[in-house]
Amino acid sequence: TGLADRRGECIYSACSHYHKCFIEKSIRNSRRAEIVIANHALVLIQSVLAEETDIHQPTRYIFDEGHHLFEAADTVFSTYLSGAEAYDLRRWLLGAETRNLGRSRGLKKRVEDLITENQEGNKALNQLLSAAQILPRDGWLNRLKDNQPIGPSESFFSAIKQQLEARTENLNNIYSLEANIYPPTKSLIETAEIFSKSLEKMAIPIQLFCSSLKTMLDEKAETLETPIRLKIEAAIRSLTQRAYLTIKTWQSMLKTVKEVQTDEFIDWLEVERVQGHDIDIGMKRHWLDPTIPLNEKVFSRAHGVVITSATLKDVGTNPDNDWVIAKKRTGVNHMPTNLAQVDVESPFDYGEQTHILIINDVNKNDVDQVASAYRELFIASNGGALGLFTAIQRLRAVHKRILHPLDRSGLKLYSQHVDGLSVATLIDIFRMEENSSLLGTNAARDGVDIPGKSLRLIVFDKVPWPRPSILTKARQKSFGRNVYTDMLTRMNLTQAFGRLIRTASDKGVFVLLDSGMPSRLLDAFPKDATITLAVGFSTINSFPFSV
Repeated sequence: TGLADRRGECIYSACSHYHKCFIEKSIRNSRRAEIVIANHALVLIQSVLAEETDIHQPTRYIFDEGHHLFEAADTVFSTYLSGAEAYDLRRWLLGAETRNLGRSRGLKKRVEDLITENQEGNKALNQLLSAAQILPRDGWLNRLKDNQPIGPSESFFSAIKQQLEARTENLNNIYSLEANIYPPTKSLIETAEIFSKSLEKMAIPIQLFCSSLKTMLDEKAETLETPIRLKIEAAIRSLTQRAYLTIKTWQSMLKTVKEVQTDEFIDWLEVERVQGHDIDIGMKRHWLDPTIPLNEKVFSRAHGVVITSATLKDVGTNPDNDWVIAKKRTGVNHMPTNLAQVDVESPFDYGEQTHILIINDVNKNDVDQVASAYRELFIASNGGALGLFTAIQRLRAVHKRILHPLDRSGLKLYSQHVDGLSVATLIDIFRMEENSSLLGTNAARDGVDIPGKSLRLIVFDKVPWPRPSILTKARQKSFGRNVYTDMLTRMNLTQAFGRLIRTASDKGVFVLLDSGMPSRLLDAFPKDATITLAVGFSTINSFPFSV
C-alpha cells in the first residue's frame, strides 16, 4: 500500500503511523534544515499549507528547470469537482460503509475519544455525517452510466455527462471528453443549485464542530495532555483543509454554472477516460494565469528567488525582447521588484556534436510507415536510441510493430506505458545498456539525463503541437494564439533535443519524422547545429549516426 497526503488530510500524531511515516519525517526534517531539495509541486503545496497553518516558510528559493514552474503551479492551484473527488471525501468522512471497501475509519472513529463529553461537538459531528450522505456512494460511476443517479451530487454529475454527450460528435473517442459549460442545460443549472445547497448543509456543521474543538482547547488549556491537544489541533486543521475549504471552492464553482465566470479562471466539463473507459466525471477549474497565485503564495513572501532553465527564453517570439515570455511563464512579471536577467551561452559545440534531420517522405498519420521508420533508424544506429511520441496510443502501436524485428537484430527495446516498470527504472536500464532502445512520451522527453554512448539517437514522431483543449484555447486568447502555440511547441522541441548532448564528448543525431515542421520553429534548436531539411527516408541507412 502507498501512503500519501494529497489534500492536507493527515491527522498527524493521532495516526499510529505518524512517527514512522516517511512523508511526515521528511516534512519535519525540512523545517529544521538549512537547505531543502524538493520538486516544484511539493514546494508550492507546502507553501500553501504553511500559510494556512502559520508554519515558518523558506525565505529563499532556487527553482531549477524553471520552464516547468507554470505547469506545476497550474496543477497545484487548480480544482476538480468530480465524482471521484466527492466519493473520496465521503469515504474520508464516513469511512468504509461496506466490508468490501476495506477497513477505512471515518471521522467519527478518529475523533470520538476527543468529544466524549462534548455535547455540542457530538451534535455537530452527527449533523455533518448525516449531511455527507449526499455525496456519491459506492457504485456511483456505474449508476451514471445507466442514467440512474442517487442524490444531489450524482444527479449533478449525471447532468454533466448528459450535456457532454449532447455536445460531442464522437462518443467512441478513447480520449477524455470535454465541453464548455455555457450555455448550460436547464438540468445542469437545477442540479448545480441543489448540490450547492446540500454542500452548505455540510459546511455549517464543520464550522460548528471545529468551533467546539477550539472551545475545548481554550477552556481546558491547563488540564489537556499534550497528545490530546495535538490531536485536537490536527482534527481542526485536517477538517478545515480537507473538507471545509474544498466544499467552499466547490460551491464557488457551482455558482458559475448559472453566472458567467470571472476572467481569472477557466471552467469546463469533462469525462475523464483511460483507453476509452470512463473513470471520472466532473467540472474543472484552472487559473487562466496560474503564476498569479504562485506569486502571491510563494514569491511575494520570499526574500530572494532564483529561476534557472536552459529553455526558458523563447527566442522565436521576438529576438529583441525574448525575456517577455520567460517572465510570463515564471510569474516574475507580477513582482514589483527589479529583476536580474542572466543569459549564459551553452558550453557545447553543437555543430560538431550533433546533426538534425527532418524526414519529408514518412506519412506521420500512417502508423505502419512511422513504425518502419523507427525500426530502420534504431537498427541503423545499432540502438542507443530514444523514441519520443506525442500520444500513448501511437507509442503502443509502434512498439507492437518493431519489438520482434529489433529482437531479431539483437537489439533490446523498452517502452513506457507497455513495460510494467516506472519511467525512472526504464531510464536506468536504458542508461546501463549501451545498445538498447527506449520508447517514451513527455516524462522521457523532459529532464532525462543520459550522458555517453547510451543515447546517440533521438527520434520524434511529429511536431509536438499542444492539444487543442478548452484550457489551451483559453490561454491562446490570453497570450496570443500563435505566440502561445509556438512557445509551447518550441519549448518541447528544445527539451527533446536537449536530452541528446549532456557532456562535451557526447555526439548524436536528432530525427523528426514530420514534413510539416514549419521553418519558424527551427530556432528551437541551437544556432550552430547542422539541420538537414527534406531528407528522404531512403538515405537513412547511409547516414553516419556516429556524427
